[in-house]
Amino acid sequence: MYRSLLSAVGLSVVVMGCQNASSPMNTTALAPPQAAKKPFNITAHGHTRTDEYHWLRLSEEQRNATDPDAHTREVVAHLDAENVYCEAVLAPVKQLREDLFKELRSRIKETDLSVPYRENGYWYHSRFEEGKEYAVQVRRKDENGAPELDFLDENKLAEGTTYYDLGDFEISPQNNIVCYSEDRVGRRLYELRFRDLNTGKDLPDVITNTGGGCAWADERTVFYPRKDETLRTYRIYRHELGTDEAQDVLVFEEKDPAFSCDVYRSRSDRFVMITTESTTSSEHLVLQVNEPKGAFTAFLPREEDHEHTAIHVPGEPGKWYIITNWKALNFRLMECAEGETGNKRKWKEVVPHREDVLLEDVDTFRDHLVLSERREGLAHLVVRRLSDGHEHEIAFNDPAYVCYTGVNPEWDTDKLRYGYTSLTTPNSVYEHDLNAATDVLLKQQEVVGSFDAKDYASERVWVPARDGVQVPVSVVYRKGTVLDGRAPLLLYGYGSYGVTVDPTFSSSRLSLLDRGFVFVIAHIRGGEDLGREWYETGKMEHKTNTFTDFIDCADWLVKHKYADPHRLYAWGGSAGGLLIGAVVNMRPELWNGVIADVPFVDVVTTMLDESIPLTTGEFEEWGDSLVLYPPRERQ
Repeated sequence: MYRSLLSAVGLSVVVMGCQNASSPMNTTALAPPQAAKKPFNITAHGHTRTDEYHWLRLSEEQRNATDPDAHTREVVAHLDAENVYCEAVLAPVKQLREDLFKELRSRIKETDLSVPYRENGYWYHSRFEEGKEYAVQVRRKDENGAPELDFLDENKLAEGTTYYDLGDFEISPQNNIVCYSEDRVGRRLYELRFRDLNTGKDLPDVITNTGGGCAWADERTVFYPRKDETLRTYRIYRHELGTDEAQDVLVFEEKDPAFSCDVYRSRSDRFVMITTESTTSSEHLVLQVNEPKGAFTAFLPREEDHEHTAIHVPGEPGKWYIITNWKALNFRLMECAEGETGNKRKWKEVVPHREDVLLEDVDTFRDHLVLSERREGLAHLVVRRLSDGHEHEIAFNDPAYVCYTGVNPEWDTDKLRYGYTSLTTPNSVYEHDLNAATDVLLKQQEVVGSFDAKDYASERVWVPARDGVQVPVSVVYRKGTVLDGRAPLLLYGYGSYGVTVDPTFSSSRLSLLDRGFVFVIAHIRGGEDLGREWYETGKMEHKTNTFTDFIDCADWLVKHKYADPHRLYAWGGSAGGLLIGAVVNMRPELWNGVIADVPFVDVVTTMLDESIPLTTGEFEEWGDSLVLYPPRERQ
């Protein structure tokens, strides 16, 4: 619920800050805890800077100390003091926090079912039951009156744990065994287990410290990724059922720390595929499923700055589709015969590159392609019939929305599952007839209570940035909220990694809107809302554009009466927390309050430390410490 949009704590702080903008909370009697200052010098590029809080990081010396837990106790003691202070500051809104939590929870339908999907002769869905925290995974044969089987009850699997995450599950080719992954610690290191679907019993095989996914080759052979000490997936192994994991065979190792790898079974069920990629490059290796002990071969030798996705489709003969940025900044779709993958000159263009359209994904069917595109900042689904070339686009009416293809495991079908949501429309699942171009609503998220979408309004506006670039902005508010410069406003942003923050529905957001707030998403540079260039001009030496875009959006919203200048709030998390840290320092007087969720605000020091998770995989986003400091050869 916290991650859906706002926690009850954050929401209560914003609401209270809004209500008391002219008379802020008196905290002068409270003494905030002060972290100890322990100067630590960091020298890079001939410059030395002092970090007084570097001691909060666990160093190798502390890790090898006589009492390695002493550092942990000191850090936890400070965090405990911070939490005590937080509770003291929020004491005046204790009842509001409790009321908001009950309000948020009351909108959630606890007993619910997902929409079933068909795969390899079975129907699958998830079931949620009132009072239970986790889902139950269910299947039944594709026969009238066939009984349902609860093959993975996450509630039972989670018994006796304080944390549980079912990472993934994959059914074997003959439908007899499910391989599923579990994390019981929260470290994102998963154990793979295997369950006999005929007996309901787990096999003795257990594989530890994996990335959470797997790919079946045949009924006895499965491939899976392993992580290194920084949680980078860097190796792919082969496991045969009935053997100890110590006997598993290493089939691929990614030695470049900027790359991470994964393994999956192709849509055609003909190949096991390994994909390894960095921020700006990718490579694929393939192995026929009927030769599980064979050697993987490169689809195309790795090339710097070449990003591509390979999709195999069955047939006699079969062929490959390739989504590629080769001579195509916003990607294009190519195809080639099975034996011509390594020679790009033999690839044939299917969908050309377009300067104003980003090709994000392609779903393949026997007689159709479904193109997921990004145009003018919004998602579009375009259907092309292969037999005659006829195209149509699925139409949507909301000014700010997102659509996406859903679970479509079957290739030989003329039906498409897709999802749709907007700032005012709960998440919906449709079935689209690819020939007739008609839609059937299969399910829409139920919002318990008196919610009516007609009570809310959304807008899509364009804000001029200081360099003349037009930034798309999505706005939602409850009808009746007067936009005369007196409404409180919460502005959300992210702007990193090419991640597009789409205008989706949130039931918890209603608690803001119903109290007169305007909620706004600024689709700032650093995402891919307006294509690949939108990302490229919001990273590395252009990163400042991310911050100034956000500030320019805030100023525009105030100027055009969407926001009360004294009740303007900003919110972002992780790399979006970096955004918040930047804008609150650049324009501190602009904000009445900010929410910085797990903010990534120590970028320079973090990117110099390869021992921590995510660093090496983000060199092409923030900078490469192996090149900048200190220069040394990669292992």
